[in-house]
Amino acid sequence: MVTSNQAPTLSAESQAQIDRELAKYPADQRRSALMSALRIAQVEHRWLSNELIAVVADYVGVPPIAAMEVATFYNMFDLKPVGRHKITVCTNLPCALSGGYQAADHLKQKLGIGFNETTADGKFTLKEGECMGACGYAPVLLVNNHSMCNHMTPDAIDKKLAELE
Repeated sequence: MVTSNQAPTLSAESQAQIDRELAKYPADQRRSALMSALRIAQVEHRWLSNELIAVVADYVGVPPIAAMEVATFYNMFDLKPVGRHKITVCTNLPCALSGGYQAADHLKQKLGIGFNETTADGKFTLKEGECMGACGYAPVLLVNNHSMCNHMTPDAIDKKLAELE
């Protein structure tokens, strides 16, 4: 993890994970592992600073601008600090018609924050998300980009928040 006056680094474990991703591609196509490498770095550091993006680019062997292009294109990458638990609520039409906005409103009320905000204790960040490909299970939430939660009624949301405490 980064302290205030240190340049970000990748742990040996993150480097090993990135090496496994790099091994999947020919040596002249290292750029193909960039998305995975950025994801690994984000899991370790919780967000991607410009400096960390440059560290990942250097490790993968691509120009820093190539890594920045990927990091700024995909909304799964956080370019600002987020809470320990990032909750993304789908509000696209199928989820909206099946309670997506009610789920978002319930989360806003329970957490005391709006979209793109983080609770004062740093535990939760709330985001509005695009379609997550689970329309039949709406409304859906994505926790920390990895855990999809479906049929998120107010009771189900309360249970999920209690699990995350």
